[in-house]
Amino acid sequence: MMKLKMSGTGFLIFLFLTCHISGAQETWCKFRRTAPLMGTDFSLTFYASSSELAARAAAAAFERVEQLNQIFSDYLEDSEVTKLSATAGSGRRIAVSNDLWYLLKYAKRLSRQSGGAFDITIGPLTKLWRRGVRQQEYPDAAKIARARALVNHRWVKLYPRQKKVKLKKPGMRLDFGGIAKGYAVDQAYEVLEQRFGITSAIIDGGGDLFIAAPPPDGSSWEIKNINSTSISAQHYRAMASSGDTYRYLQWQGKRYSHILEPSSGLGKVDSSVVTVIASNTTLADALATTFTVASEAVKKKLKKKYDIEIIN
Repeated sequence: MMKLKMSGTGFLIFLFLTCHISGAQETWCKFRRTAPLMGTDFSLTFYASSSELAARAAAAAFERVEQLNQIFSDYLEDSEVTKLSATAGSGRRIAVSNDLWYLLKYAKRLSRQSGGAFDITIGPLTKLWRRGVRQQEYPDAAKIARARALVNHRWVKLYPRQKKVKLKKPGMRLDFGGIAKGYAVDQAYEVLEQRFGITSAIIDGGGDLFIAAPPPDGSSWEIKNINSTSISAQHYRAMASSGDTYRYLQWQGKRYSHILEPSSGLGKVDSSVVTVIASNTTLADALATTFTVASEAVKKKLKKKYDIEIIN
């Protein structure tokens, strides 16, 4: 069995690990490759029939993740999301890519289901608190109030026939940080499976995991999450954690997380970590984010709706 951990390096790593011979006498070797993407380390651990196939598959999967970063990153001035946010309040309907359209619909649905606990329009608050965490300085109360007034998922208007979107209020800013990384993990696996026939794999996007089919010898993958809880997984489950383990603001005796409550505009102050196990990483990532700030009633509703497990 394997314990999967991030490499912690800023370089591409390609490691040959072990090989197995299947019942059909076909040899499958385990490979691992890591690359810095989407502000974290993306790691692929998978079985392939040759090092040449493994290299091509990993390169294609990482290329797909970088493509999604160019769409969803609100750090990049020329990303699709940044350009869309710049049209807020203009009254224009903007045509968007298939990936952005998919996550816009997904996010809108989850915003309704969660009563606004999940909200991709939280961007103005995110920008303000990022600076606060970086400089270890509590944001000005008036600035928090102004940013909070720009947050409302209902101001994202979708036009399905045209696949266009309008941001109704000037100053709105979209932030897909609570869902895009999970989606990228799912898409990386889709590349491995659909283009290269690789199904025995784990995709790790900075702690957001998709566990596909087990190793060829039939053993389980052993996963250690952010809480140091070990989980044995056979196949096709996703796991994502959310909490303030690494990024927070310590101010006047309180610890404010980088995870924000849309309703108050403040960083959450309890330091708990929530891990969600779901059928796909897009859902796990989004619900882990949601459950850190949602009310108990909303949590109960979402647990009932989705086939998920929660680890606190």
